[in-house]
Amino acid sequence: MKHRTGTGLAAATAAMLATQAFAIEPDGPHMAHAERNAEAWAAEDAEIDARLAELEGRFGKKPNIIYILTDDIGWGELGWQGGGKHRGTPSEALDAMAFEGMRFWSSYAEPSCTPTRIAINTGRHPVRTGLLTVLWPGQVDGLSPEEVTTAEILSEVGYNTAMWGKWHLGDLEEHAPENQGYDYAYYGLFNGAPDYWQASFEDKSGTFPFADFPGNEAYLEGTGIDLSIGGYVGRKGEGRTPIDGVAGVLSPERQEAFENESIDQITQYVKDHAEDENPFYIYWASYAQQIAASQEFLDAPGVDKNNRQASFMALHNKHVGQLLDTLKQEGIAENTLVVWISDNGPMYAFWPTAGYTLLQGAKGDVLEGGVRVPAMAWWPGMIAPGQDPTDILHVTDLFTTAARLGGALDLIPSDRITDGVDQTALFLNGEGHGRRNFMAHYSGDVLGAFRYDDFKIHLTEGHGGLPGMDFYNVKRDPGERYGALYPGLWVVQPMQQLLGQHYGRVQQFPHRAPMTPEEARLKAQGH
Repeated sequence: MKHRTGTGLAAATAAMLATQAFAIEPDGPHMAHAERNAEAWAAEDAEIDARLAELEGRFGKKPNIIYILTDDIGWGELGWQGGGKHRGTPSEALDAMAFEGMRFWSSYAEPSCTPTRIAINTGRHPVRTGLLTVLWPGQVDGLSPEEVTTAEILSEVGYNTAMWGKWHLGDLEEHAPENQGYDYAYYGLFNGAPDYWQASFEDKSGTFPFADFPGNEAYLEGTGIDLSIGGYVGRKGEGRTPIDGVAGVLSPERQEAFENESIDQITQYVKDHAEDENPFYIYWASYAQQIAASQEFLDAPGVDKNNRQASFMALHNKHVGQLLDTLKQEGIAENTLVVWISDNGPMYAFWPTAGYTLLQGAKGDVLEGGVRVPAMAWWPGMIAPGQDPTDILHVTDLFTTAARLGGALDLIPSDRITDGVDQTALFLNGEGHGRRNFMAHYSGDVLGAFRYDDFKIHLTEGHGGLPGMDFYNVKRDPGERYGALYPGLWVVQPMQQLLGQHYGRVQQFPHRAPMTPEEARLKAQGH
């Protein structure tokens, strides 16, 4: 059921919230939660500020921040969650990172790839930004230039900013990372599927999965869509140039070449900027694990040889270990926060080449299997090792947390809702100090479910005057196998209050209107 905002409850909530003054405009439930905890959080923040000031005094600058976003890696896939070598996807370096820092059991993303890339870059649910769909080659819409990214606000306070990986937020230059706050960007335009389109056309054995693709030339002639460029090197103020060589041309070999070049550049970037007077922000949107295979690890011990993604996981595992080792060798690990998180649950379409999750659902679903993902945070000396909090973390929180750590909170726009919650207290003080107790799960522009504390409501069509909902306790039942209406009748009114707070804020700060394809095309042509 698609809920509207024009109810009396939503209007009343909007009127009440309009009287509040917040530097950042949070979602209604987050605002109410912050008001209830204002005194305790203020005291905690003062202690955190002192600790961060001491760190800045030692290093002479704000902390470096590295966000690693991976692809289609499900909850339960890594070794620390019971997967790893036991499922043919060895993840020793990733597991070491998890146990050296904080491993999150209740971390969440958006249901699919483009939406999560919007969320991590803007701190906002995609529905608020006007970009609602996963993008494909030839589309002319993308992330609105009116959105403000992590890279943009950190640039304003002196950070060096760079990104590597799968951009997937628009093909046109106006949407490109070098025009969205990044000083340097080495990026692919699309997801992994187009890498196999031409190969499927050329290969008559049926090895590849897109047998009906007509070939690049016929595709260009018939649709006007040019697949000759797979990625770019962009520099702020200087434009972009196509990536040379295998890493820049769509093919089954591109992703591995791209990943190998990326980690070489990333580690060199860290070395080059380790002693800079200004900190750096790196966004690494790895292609692990798309449908590619790593030739280096196809026959590695413990790798499932019938799952190409397993070898790609082994490659990514090696690269993350290389990055963390570089931070230690350069003496800046204690001044660098590294967060690793997956963008959504697994995609089973090409099984047995696939990730996996122990939960119900997969990529594209608002079920736990689609949105609940593995995540880790690593910051030697600041994040105590061996922690496994159950506090809720959402990918939008990384935006606001980066702003807090970088001293850029006042640069977050106050003319829109910011969904991300500052989770510095959770990172530094551990379990029980998370600041999120509500989470909305959108599928496109439809609110499909939401979580409050340990309870999750699936919104459905009402019938006979009864509310349209299924009620779950996802702490007791993370697999969402025992949901029903009647055990949750006691939450009907609290649910309406939460929805009133949420939709009241939508009424106060309306979503950005999506562009029609024609509007996007005209804009791209400069009209």
